[in-house]
Amino acid sequence: MDKETVFHHQFENGLTLLAQPMPWLQSAAFSFSVPSGCQYDPTDKRGVANFACEMVQRGCGSLNSRQFVEALEQLGLNYGSSAGIYNTNFGGALPAVNLHDAFGIFADMLRRPTMPVEQLEDGRMVCYQEIQAIEDDLAQQAMLELRRRHYGDPLGRHCEGTMDSVKSISMGDIQSFYETYYRPNGLTIAVAGNLDWEQLKNEIGELFGDWNKKDVSPPTLSEPQHGNHHIEFDSNQTHIALAWPGLIVSDPDYYVGRCAIGILSDGMSSRLFREVRERRGLCYTVFASCHSLLDRASVVGYCGTSSERAQESLDVMIAEINRLDEGVTEAELSKLKVQMRSGLIMSQESSRSRASSMAGDHFHLGRVRTVEELNEVINGMTVNRINDYLANLGPKQFDLVTLGKQPLKLNDAVSATPAK
Repeated sequence: MDKETVFHHQFENGLTLLAQPMPWLQSAAFSFSVPSGCQYDPTDKRGVANFACEMVQRGCGSLNSRQFVEALEQLGLNYGSSAGIYNTNFGGALPAVNLHDAFGIFADMLRRPTMPVEQLEDGRMVCYQEIQAIEDDLAQQAMLELRRRHYGDPLGRHCEGTMDSVKSISMGDIQSFYETYYRPNGLTIAVAGNLDWEQLKNEIGELFGDWNKKDVSPPTLSEPQHGNHHIEFDSNQTHIALAWPGLIVSDPDYYVGRCAIGILSDGMSSRLFREVRERRGLCYTVFASCHSLLDRASVVGYCGTSSERAQESLDVMIAEINRLDEGVTEAELSKLKVQMRSGLIMSQESSRSRASSMAGDHFHLGRVRTVEELNEVINGMTVNRINDYLANLGPKQFDLVTLGKQPLKLNDAVSATPAK
């Protein structure tokens, strides 16, 4: 068996199992991506996907809530969960010898959760705390508002909902959401680490093979709200959030664009960090990164600065973003390749990272890339290819969200046309 063999099997009910044996490890990790994201939240029940994610973990099968937690702790499982736009994700890492015992518990959690009504308010309090954490984080508020406007509803949602919407969610709403959207078709289980493929496939088949498919209607998408938007807030700080069109992960040029944005913003030697923060001292943090949904993508940028220097900070950000179209240098690309290859090496040594990346690849590409394939893509990237791509981009159209005392202007930049 090749060191990077990735196994793939789709069961008759639509469940997909992915696995990469890493026999040199003593650990194993898994990721369950359930097609029950917040894009399916009813408009007046925002946060129900996140609430359901919390409630299914409060006991399952023969285990009550405390026994569920204790059983996972006894297996040495370091686990987490979160609701996203498309999926609700459950995952963790543990000693490989305990992997199959963990799957039995997670099968009960996904298929036979007890969702005790007496713990409904405890679950609601957890959801409230998550919302309050967002309200206390002004930078996150600016970025979430940018995403909401840039992608439209429901793809621009954040899954926590609002205090009012979560307050209105009943146990019946949660049970209805669970019964409709927790299903095997569209569910992806990715496993990496010290494992036996045939044993894993047989066990997943026994645990999930008789779970029946469910048909689900796709959500209705609204138009995005482009242009500039200001959130007035009495503060000595200003939070600047920018977005402009990017490439989806499945685009053949995705890594060309990714390298360009890496040179703009990856690390302390990147252009944005060096020019905006280090050379001019305009801000305490600045960055840009690629963000991809299934069929649409963007580059998002953020800068946190003082109110007095906010306009200058934005102007310098725009100048550096636009200057990228003039091309990158061999030295810049060489540094970036070292960083990206380092990340690949680290992921190869982490079962949890590998399980997560396999699930992401399958979702965006319908297949799993090996670490060697990604390494070849990075090694094969050239300055000429990146510069040809950048030279043909044309003017960028920016969406801007600011949070602070005063709105800012997009000088020397094209504001996106507001949606009609």
